[in-house]
Amino acid sequence: MTPAPPSQKLDSRSLLAILVTIVFWASAFAGIRAGLAAFEPGHLALYRFLVASVALGIYALVARIPVPPLGDLLRILGLSCLGISLYHVCLNYGEVSVPAGTASLIIASGPVITALLATRFGGERLNALGWLGTAISFSGVLLIVLGSGQGLSFARGALLILLAALATSIYFVFQKPLLRRMNPLHFTVWSLMLGTLPMLIFLHGFAAQLRAAPLGAHFAVIYLGLFPSALAYLTWTFALSRVPASVTTSFLYVSPVFAILIGWLWLREVPSAVSLLGGAVAIAGVVLLNLLGRPKN
Repeated sequence: MTPAPPSQKLDSRSLLAILVTIVFWASAFAGIRAGLAAFEPGHLALYRFLVASVALGIYALVARIPVPPLGDLLRILGLSCLGISLYHVCLNYGEVSVPAGTASLIIASGPVITALLATRFGGERLNALGWLGTAISFSGVLLIVLGSGQGLSFARGALLILLAALATSIYFVFQKPLLRRMNPLHFTVWSLMLGTLPMLIFLHGFAAQLRAAPLGAHFAVIYLGLFPSALAYLTWTFALSRVPASVTTSFLYVSPVFAILIGWLWLREVPSAVSLLGGAVAIAGVVLLNLLGRPKN
């Protein structure tokens, strides 16, 4: 995968990469829920990204992925401490006290934050219809949460999840200059491995939890490490190297829609009519943003 300059429109390869990412990230909620039953939040994050780092490290050795220049390596480390380490640790700790539906609503603020940052620092622009599409999609996510019957619970954990949304938005926007001069696959490999390093602070007690955890919890975390982490971040970074960040992240509003579908197929959780309406509204907002939401130059 080679870097390509951002375009105003999605091509089929970028769209496919985004959809693969969103499906795996949507499926991660079940894996996190299963993992938290056996692991502390910090241990869960460490285990997940150790798995991802081992998989990507083996690939890096086989493919002979080069080490970036020191300046770029330090930039990747700084971004990864935010978008990988801080994001996942805050999200895990936040979901201990915040219902999944509320968490998804708070995380849904991420595309809004990303669009604001990309407009201010990335030279990207949305017109009035683009911001309207963003608002419509956010409203759709709100309907999904209300339709799930979980309501809105804003505890201290909610602040951690909001911090996670801010951290990942900064990560998405400020990696763009790096993706213009380096292979997005190489960036992802180094980002996930470097982002794992700060999680080593959770090593204390980790071995004991590994021994005590049931086999199902191990399978859940290994799945999280290989697919929603290693593979999904690769496909996401590939898309982000080709499409503006504000457009790419707008598809995160569709994640709760996939989560509903996965919950129905996997867990036999039948969605309510309000949740289905919310899913339709969220998709409509994304379509509006991507078809009419950017100024025509």
